Amino acid sequence: MTDPYDPAREGAQMAFDGRMAYGDYLGLDALLNAQHPLSDAPDEMLFIVQHQTSELWMRLALHELHAARHMLGQDDIRPAFKLLARVARIFEQLNSAWDVLRTMTPSDYTRFRDALGQSSGFQSAQYREIEFLLGNRNAAMIRPHAHRAEIAERLKAELARPSLYDCALARLAGAVDLPPEALGRDRARPHAPNEAAQAGWAKVYRDPARYWDLYELAEKLVDLEDYFRRWRFNHVTTVERIIGFKRGTGGTGGVSYLKRMLEVELFPDLWHLRTDL
Repeated sequence: MTDPYDPAREGAQMAFDGRMAYGDYLGLDALLNAQHPLSDAPDEMLFIVQHQTSELWMRLALHELHAARHMLGQDDIRPAFKLLARVARIFEQLNSAWDVLRTMTPSDYTRFRDALGQSSGFQSAQYREIEFLLGNRNAAMIRPHAHRAEIAERLKAELARPSLYDCALARLAGAVDLPPEALGRDRARPHAPNEAAQAGWAKVYRDPARYWDLYELAEKLVDLEDYFRRWRFNHVTTVERIIGFKRGTGGTGGVSYLKRMLEVELFPDLWHLRTDL
């Protein structure tokens, strides 16, 4: 009979008194004790964990998007491509999470919905910052955060900065001629299609070898929005499956509001130019 396996014999660290362990590094005590259901419904834990993990992924998405925007202002923009690809895959993870939430039935959700009060994913400050950074900007969407001055100020500051796409357009303007109206948009408003910008990107797509970095940048942005759109679509489907067409807890129209968001284009020029190529 062989002795039980002991990892210590191979050098594994087994004693951590006064030393940093895995849980210490990750702050797991705080993380795993941050779930506080307000009802006795079993599925409320699923609902809380689903949304907390989504916020963690969005935390990482913001970290990468801020860095990517900074890199687009550097001489070599290629390091930004990896970060944009990573954000696309983050939204793939967020998308997959809806599959778990969809195991909750309308009956399951009804048992704890009243405990949510007026709280709603509509009020996610991180999601709003992601949208602002990507270019879907609307100052009215800051109002749900007025009770948290530091959050409201952060979102206002984001409205004053160039969006990720504004930075991409600036790089495009360094390679092809763009008129002022293609670059001088109101930063506080959502991106709108611009024929001059589309013509500039079309030059890139018609000669990828000459403009390879811009070509790859454009495709990374399209890829990111592709995953973002899938996430939004699955959000609508999940909400409709669980609450039908009831009004959302935060007062929005629920499914009707989410379906309106499906029409939003983050980088319209990069989608519209394809028709004429």
